This record gives sequence, C-alpha cells and structure tokens, in this order.
Amino acid sequence: MRRIERVVVVAVSVLFGASVAVAGDVSGKVSAGGLKSTENIAVYIDAIPGKKFDAPTAHIAMDERNTKFVPHTLLVARGTTVDFLNSDQIAHNVYWPSVNGDKRLHHSLTIVSPGQKKSFQFDIPGTVQILCNLHPDMLAYVVVAPTPYFALTGHEGSFTIKNVPPGAYVLKTWSEEGKPTSQAITVTDAPTNVDLAVKK
Repeated sequence: MRRIERVVVVAVSVLFGASVAVAGDVSGKVSAGGLKSTENIAVYIDAIPGKKFDAPTAHIAMDERNTKFVPHTLLVARGTTVDFLNSDQIAHNVYWPSVNGDKRLHHSLTIVSPGQKKSFQFDIPGTVQILCNLHPDMLAYVVVAPTPYFALTGHEGSFTIKNVPPGAYVLKTWSEEGKPTSQAITVTDAPTNVDLAVKK
C-alpha cells in the first residue's frame, strides 16, 4: 500500500472511531427512604460544559381533567412550551406562586375555558408548582431541566437517560417528597449504571 493510501485509511479510521464514540445511555435505579413511592422522580444531567441547547420546537401538554392536572409531574427541557389544556366542562385557572421558591417569578394564565388551552414557555430551570385557584385541591409540578438529558423514574424507581455525550457530569434528582440529591458520574460510549438514594 502506498504511503498516501495508508494516510487516508488511518484518517478515515480515526474519523469513523470518533463518530461512533459519541453517546452512551445512563441507566439506574432510585431508592427512596421514607417516601411513599420511587415513581415520578426527576433525574437529569445538570450541565454539559461548553454546550448550550436550543429551545425545543415541540410543545408538551398538561391537561386539566376530572379536576386534576395530568400528568402530576411533567419533566421538560429548558425552553419548552407547555400547553395547558382543559378537558373538563368547567373553567379552570393555571398559576404558580414561584419558581424555585422565588416569588418574583410568579405567574397566572388566568381562566382556561373548557376545550381551550393556554401556553407558556419555561425558560428558567427548576421546579414550578402548578395550582388552580378555582379548585384548591388541584396540584401538579413542572420540572424544568437545564439540559435535554433527563428521565422520570418508573414504578420501581428505574430510569434511562438516552444518548448522553461522553464526559464528567453531575446527575441530580428532584422529587415531590424527598430532598434533592447530586452524584458525580462519568459517561462513556458504553452503558453507565448508577444507583441513587433519595431521602425524605
């Protein structure tokens, strides 16, 4: 093989190797001490150094149905627009008193009539408690993750975050009843397994 051909082959091999080693899945299980359930716990990568993410173009829906917010916990990426629907035959309200406890960020979408919707783009990462002042028992949460790498735990506390680029990150959790947790992880192009413990 001539020298120039060998150089081309090596270059192509390097590029091909770089292209395949681009992402890995982060999977694991959350154990919860003192919590009623390990379901619907938000797990997310806190930041990808040197990388910013565009706002998602697709809207995500939260419904008001049978005088309940559905789903109870909605986990979205920063910049996501949430459509608040009303599938009941009565009027509802959508408001939140704060974002991450900051009352300056309170907001109200006023009345959502039956069959209509109101939309809002969530640009600030954190937890938003969603309420209806016409029906005080209605309660839900929008959790805004700072990156698009996140998952909600299933019934047994299991989760999988797909296609995370290789690197060293901080994996965080949020749950309605438990305290937030943080854990350092290193992601490669191979599957990464993580065990997380959430306490009340």
